[in-house]
Amino acid sequence: MSGTLHIVATPLGNLGDLSVRAMDVLRAVAVVAAEDTRRARVLLQHVGARPRLVSFHAHSGERRLAEILAFLARGEDVALVSDAGTPTVSDPGTTLVRRAREADVPVVSVPGPTAVAAALAISGLPADRYTFLGFVPRKGRERRSLLESAASAPWTCVLFESPNRLVPLLEDLAAVCGDDREAAVARELTKVHEELEAGNLERLAGYYREHPPRGEVTVVVAGRPSGAEEPLVDETTLRERASALLSEGLSRRDAAARLAGEFPIGKREAYRIVTSL
Repeated sequence: MSGTLHIVATPLGNLGDLSVRAMDVLRAVAVVAAEDTRRARVLLQHVGARPRLVSFHAHSGERRLAEILAFLARGEDVALVSDAGTPTVSDPGTTLVRRAREADVPVVSVPGPTAVAAALAISGLPADRYTFLGFVPRKGRERRSLLESAASAPWTCVLFESPNRLVPLLEDLAAVCGDDREAAVARELTKVHEELEAGNLERLAGYYREHPPRGEVTVVVAGRPSGAEEPLVDETTLRERASALLSEGLSRRDAAARLAGEFPIGKREAYRIVTSL
């Protein structure tokens, strides 16, 4: 018989959030596959577990994947853990789970902390239905498409972002959703310096320009109000208008300012469109 692959949720920051079941599994398995072995070692020492520890992250190749599958094939139980929260939720592990299931390896979930649920719970925004969009692409059409999805969704959206890119994200969300769309930013959830700032996107962007964030960040954005007009503008239309403004002899800066004035987009997004021509 093969071993079992356990998908183990670990604390976001507060070690007290680790479930009794998770502790038992970590103590019992033969192998722990961890996104960051240094962080996992601290957790394992905390619970008195001494399994074999191997690295498994987004850049692990086929060789490491085959090694973990071989452990399972030999009947050894394996626990998959990420840096924090639930593995495979914007974390590596999906490929391992799929390959394990294809090999008829039992895969079980050991549920626990997740930043998505934690941020929704304290945001004050509706959580009966929501869309999780994960980490936002840094630039390009894929980023634009994802932000448009957030703007048009009728229910709450949850996004992850790094602290140094939070302000550009809030500015771009304001450009497609409107400055007055309600949102919340949860930072360092369950840790000593946990913080939640709520308000409209314009206020949040201004706040974090003045108070650069640190640590893990989760953004929660309210759904499009019922009956509200679609705030999005087709990028083809924007590019055609930007091209026309440049043809009039305007500088890129002036063309971007005009574009932002004529359409419900931010100056940053307008300048991106103009400079991409």
